[in-house]
Amino acid sequence: MPFPRPIVTAALFAALFAITPVHAATRPALAPLSTPVPVPMPLANLAPALAQATLPADPAAWLPVASVAEPVAGAPEEEASDLRQALVALAMKLRDVRYVRGGHSPATGFDCSGFVRYVFAHAIGLRLPANSAAQFLAGIKVKRGDMQPGDLVFFHTRGKKRISHVGIYLDNGQFIHSPSAGKSVEVSSLDEGYWAKRFAGARRPEGIAQNG
Repeated sequence: MPFPRPIVTAALFAALFAITPVHAATRPALAPLSTPVPVPMPLANLAPALAQATLPADPAAWLPVASVAEPVAGAPEEEASDLRQALVALAMKLRDVRYVRGGHSPATGFDCSGFVRYVFAHAIGLRLPANSAAQFLAGIKVKRGDMQPGDLVFFHTRGKKRISHVGIYLDNGQFIHSPSAGKSVEVSSLDEGYWAKRFAGARRPEGIAQNG
């Protein structure tokens, strides 16, 4: 005789609740922590120590001592190099200005000493003596092998006992000058026969020599 459906359903639920779930097994107890929890320490009273401390009278002494920067080596040489470059640059711009005896500007023309004076005055603000003989005496003697751009080169063009011509040294034996009547400011070589025979020496103006 078949059982009624409600009775069968009730019997199945009873069987399911009778089964013990796997996840319901008893879990092991957790082990106590091995590291003790730090206990807060009472703060020390620093007031008595601060009251007895001796502070410097000068507040500036509290600040850290700043390191003093050492002077940059080679700065005078760099300044001298800048001066020489300025001299050469202006001198080269004045090429083809005609020679005029006693001339001292691009508008009037140049003689040799007027050309040199103009370049030094307008390029680096240095006033040189009025003529080549005085310029020769005012500078510091430089050996031919030690010449640098901007040094002055002198010549005997009117007898070996007299300085009568001056130019500005460029490099590689080249110099720029205002040569003579009928010519203009030009670049010449110390190795050319005429100038090689009349070369009297080189001088370095004080304004350049002081900077290296």
